[in-house]
Amino acid sequence: MKKNNEKRNLISLEVFGLLLGLIWIAPFYLMIVNAFKTKRDIFTGVLGFPKEWTIGNYIEAFIELEFLKSLFNSILITGLSVAVIIIFSSMAGYALARNKSKLSAVMFFVFVAAMLIPFQSVMIPLVALFGQANMLNAGGLIFMYLGFGCSLSIFLYHGAMTGVSKSMDEAAIIDGANRFQLFWRIIFPLLKPISVTVGILNVIWIWNDYLLPSLVLSEANATIPLKMFFFFGQYTKQWHLALAGLTIAIIPVIIGYFFAQKQIIAGVSEGAVK
Repeated sequence: MKKNNEKRNLISLEVFGLLLGLIWIAPFYLMIVNAFKTKRDIFTGVLGFPKEWTIGNYIEAFIELEFLKSLFNSILITGLSVAVIIIFSSMAGYALARNKSKLSAVMFFVFVAAMLIPFQSVMIPLVALFGQANMLNAGGLIFMYLGFGCSLSIFLYHGAMTGVSKSMDEAAIIDGANRFQLFWRIIFPLLKPISVTVGILNVIWIWNDYLLPSLVLSEANATIPLKMFFFFGQYTKQWHLALAGLTIAIIPVIIGYFFAQKQIIAGVSEGAVK
């Protein structure tokens, strides 16, 4: 009797998992299948297969997106922004965790409280201020990402520092290391799991961000999300090209994941064990 109940529970879990998998994969199915249809076929039937499979949508979308140029802009802005966030946030988290003064506690509270401030509340004055400073460009955008991304990142690094013994600092200083060498050669390598977490969170956010780049970047420096908007006009929506463009846009992300999956899984696993 007990074995039968366990078997029924296992079958129920498998069916539930299968349903969840189908729900998760449904948007990808709709995107990929409809990307091979003409505009008329999409409005005729969304769920079915194309009457005639065509790759013309991909070719046109690739050209309209200026894909290689917009891909380079996305990679450049995302890569530099995440690198800057990790560098400055890790140093700030280390300094705030090791310094036990009241000022340090107040600064940490300010960083944590900043996570509650929505971007929309400071959007207009921020853009106006950067416009007066002639910083409405890729460099200014990276600086903005540092400001908006460092609060959560510092909070995570500060928490991770509680698991790093202060005796390591003392031993390194006795051996003749200065603060810079101590952090980058000893402390920062120990923070690899949380650095992977911070990197993943910020890459997802920055790579897919539309609002902030739309306020700052010119058309020449447009990222992939900005270019995708051009398929949706005031009076018409080119769904066949938009879906083809979305399919092309996720390919670099998938390729990047396959190359970095060992580091991502190792970093997340180490963080979970700690």
